[in-house]
Amino acid sequence: MSDEGAPERGELERLAALVPAPIRFGTSSWTYPGWKGLVYSKDYKGRGTAAPMLEEYARFPLFRTVGIDSTFYAPPSDATLQSYAAHLPAGFPCASKVWQELTIHTWTKVQDKAKADQPNPHFLDAGLFLEAVYEPYRRHFSDHMGPFMFEFQAIPSGPRGLSADQFTERLDGFFSQLPAGGPWAVEIRNPEFLTPRYFAVLREHGVSHVFNSWTRMPSIGEQLELEDSVAGPVLIARALLKPGRTYNEAVDAFAPYDRIQEPLPSLRADLVRLIRTALALRLPAHVIVNNRAEGSAPLTIVAVAKLLIEQMQRAD
Repeated sequence: MSDEGAPERGELERLAALVPAPIRFGTSSWTYPGWKGLVYSKDYKGRGTAAPMLEEYARFPLFRTVGIDSTFYAPPSDATLQSYAAHLPAGFPCASKVWQELTIHTWTKVQDKAKADQPNPHFLDAGLFLEAVYEPYRRHFSDHMGPFMFEFQAIPSGPRGLSADQFTERLDGFFSQLPAGGPWAVEIRNPEFLTPRYFAVLREHGVSHVFNSWTRMPSIGEQLELEDSVAGPVLIARALLKPGRTYNEAVDAFAPYDRIQEPLPSLRADLVRLIRTALALRLPAHVIVNNRAEGSAPLTIVAVAKLLIEQMQRAD
């Protein structure tokens, strides 16, 4: 367990002022009551609290983006998008997960018992994405549209799955049907899909690879070392889990997410390296952190921001 606590507000503001403008820190979702005293000034209870929490979230000095994770399970309603937009400051971009109906290749029991082991007919359906996801965002949330993140959970190989080449071909066909410039981003959970052809397809369509820290994926630093892995117009990192740890293990270990419980120096160093890569290439970066990485996403972001500023000041 770590004794890393939250700095005072004034220190947070001074730290935030030193973070270069193209670098956007944020957390993977925001509806965590355990952040009271850290991010939130009051208790939020019951339904209808997500938008008011988002309003206070956006006032935290280091937060310049947020990951909207609930959109993985269903597209947000028009009313939800309108409510979020009304509670956010102008120009505050959100990185939204795309509806799983578009990214699941074959359903599992965990995802949908009724569809278990069935192929998904809507996998990478460009028309459905544009109609159910993109157009509502464009109508109601255009001032806050950050990257759309297509999260592909582990896809099996073999006759009922996809090979690396088959997956890349499907991506190529899908992004060929979307408006140029998106912004689009792809997150994969199959290490074997990290091929030169995969990165070439992303680069051709202006799509970003999401550098993710996940159970069975190479570290963010190892992904950065892959040739041409910086494929799109923005660098995106999602610090989700310590490699080798499962999601459920982290949930059990770290709730209620009010303190750092397991500092991960290598993960922090990888995030700073990604940020400095973005700055060197004059690209913006979204750095999104999950509570399950170290125990408290806001405090991980504070630690990474401090490390970034220390390195930048030493370089000067």
